[in-house]
Amino acid sequence: MAMQSLSCESVVIGSMDYGESDKIVTLFTLEHGKLRGIARGAKKSVRRFGGSLELFARLKLQITLTEGLARIQGADIVTVFPGIRADLGKIACAGYACDLTDALLPEGLSNPRLFRLLGAYLDHLDHSPADSSDRRFFEINLLNVLGYRPLLEECAQCAVPLSGGAWFSFATAASGLLCGRCGRGGKPVGAVTVNLLIRTLRTGKFGVTPFAPAELEEAGALLDSAIAAHLQRPLKSLAFLREIEVSAS
Repeated sequence: MAMQSLSCESVVIGSMDYGESDKIVTLFTLEHGKLRGIARGAKKSVRRFGGSLELFARLKLQITLTEGLARIQGADIVTVFPGIRADLGKIACAGYACDLTDALLPEGLSNPRLFRLLGAYLDHLDHSPADSSDRRFFEINLLNVLGYRPLLEECAQCAVPLSGGAWFSFATAASGLLCGRCGRGGKPVGAVTVNLLIRTLRTGKFGVTPFAPAELEEAGALLDSAIAAHLQRPLKSLAFLREIEVSAS
């Protein structure tokens, strides 16, 4: 690949120190999808980077694409989401959202819908309290955009339309809900929960589909299992988020 210099809009979804002065950064860009880049001297060059390459910062980047790591030449901050960084619960949610995006998104494929979803979640967190309903909204919409959404309207095994409550097992959660016959021995999911999950896919706005505690527990069990089926490794950010949620309850 010939070297190509360009400007792109991005969110930092991963960052690690490399050597004494460099950083390797995982970026979710609007134009090019996920890519990894190296920022030479990022820990020392205030003029070029100014502490901008932090997790979930939204940036306008100047990069050079190469066969290996992209070269990050400079960064202009769009926002670092100060409202998130002032609250540990929000930091945990934002870090998890970025980590999950990194884990499930293949490299080098543009995905504007997912970029808008992540950006909308970060914008919402920046101005609103961290809320488990919003986290579940993000998760199911992310699965939907990536083509991993569990089937909610009909049995994932026998295709009978689901009316009323449904079931799921941890082995089949990635495929979707089951009818009463196919889901024997599984975990129940009430009709209210199913309808709420479907509604989250029909609205494009965070904060308008609240889940009551019982429905949140059912939806959470299903989504946690569906997501885990697509992960290659457990997410440290999820363990941290759960610790924060327990301490806040």
